[in-house]
Amino acid sequence: MKVKYLFLLCMLAGITLYAPIAGAEEFFYKHEAGDKYRIISTVHEDVYINRVLNHRAEILNRISVEVTDESEGRGWHRAIFQTSERASAAGRTSGRQTSGVSQSFQLTREYESEFERDRLGRLSIDVKYFMPVVRDVPVFPDRELHPGDRWVAEGHEMHDFRDSFGISEPYRIPFVAEYVFLGNREWKGKTYPAFSVSYRIRSEPQAVSGRLWPKRITGASDQIVYWDSDMGQAVAYSEEFRMVLELSDGMTVEYRGRAEAEIVESHEMDKERIAEEINNDLRRLHIQDVTVRVVDEGIAISLDDIQFHADTAEMLPGEQAKLDRIADILLRYQDRDIQVSGHTALAGTAEGRLKLSYDRAAVVADYLLGKKVRTPDRIIVRGYGAEKPRAGNDTEEGRRQNRRVEITILEN
Repeated sequence: MKVKYLFLLCMLAGITLYAPIAGAEEFFYKHEAGDKYRIISTVHEDVYINRVLNHRAEILNRISVEVTDESEGRGWHRAIFQTSERASAAGRTSGRQTSGVSQSFQLTREYESEFERDRLGRLSIDVKYFMPVVRDVPVFPDRELHPGDRWVAEGHEMHDFRDSFGISEPYRIPFVAEYVFLGNREWKGKTYPAFSVSYRIRSEPQAVSGRLWPKRITGASDQIVYWDSDMGQAVAYSEEFRMVLELSDGMTVEYRGRAEAEIVESHEMDKERIAEEINNDLRRLHIQDVTVRVVDEGIAISLDDIQFHADTAEMLPGEQAKLDRIADILLRYQDRDIQVSGHTALAGTAEGRLKLSYDRAAVVADYLLGKKVRTPDRIIVRGYGAEKPRAGNDTEEGRRQNRRVEITILEN
């Protein structure tokens, strides 16, 4: 029941309520089945190997969340976590050479997860899931808080060390978080109740199965969280972090950086209507070799047989004019993020196809960024190679249909 209605009912019943203390706040999560939102976080990270700077990474995490059910304050969530990276000026992301510098973010890993969360923030989640990384943060006391109040709660991080160290299972790092209610703080021109979250890690874990394993872990995280009491969840946070892993072979790996995140509510998307609108625009603008279809993720605009020089990501003259008209269409739906994906015919090696499909998608994404269709944090680029053919590869017509770039207007 909303507070204002509670006061009105008490007045009508002749009941006296004491006025709340100024600045007091009770923090708790609100869950409602059918809610959809996405969380966008950006991370700027320096990675040191044996105390020498190895590389810098700019990471974009895009998390799409749906509350599938709610009961007695507990919410059941289904989420997709997309981790993307963008090349630095040196043409490297996470120690991996890339084919030139791109403005757009390349999707590097996608995870699915399901979890349950209670009103105070405790998660229940199967141990098989790698995401979310930080769990049971924030956790609230079941009482009213005043600026300066402190509390503590256990939490843990869960890491994916499959590629780095060959550890096949999610790797758990526990900690105890300390919280302080800071009172009201400003975030992007609006004022929210805010609290700090700090935790320190110092652990000598047991060996696990893998090529390498951490023998000693130290680290720290210092966050400020901005809370939206009406929504019943964090609206944004900022963080500074540091973690050092001393490995079984004597090597040390250190991660240092800062991160910011904010939540974006998603409104229901009328996919059929939007697809019809785009088809009408394509006919009106006489744009050929472009098809539109409704997909689970949103609306896919397929640039069929987009023309590049053979085996390169260099577009042929004339393709930019088509993209200019597509850009005008995309500007009508600026409240939605987009994904640009590349696809190839079945030719060459799997590694070569994957690289070529990504490079071509990145060229299209960068062109759209130049047209101010979206900002870089709202375009994800991925390459599929020949994994998702539209037709058979045994004829030239089939291969032509499979050589395409798709722009998907995302629902969430």
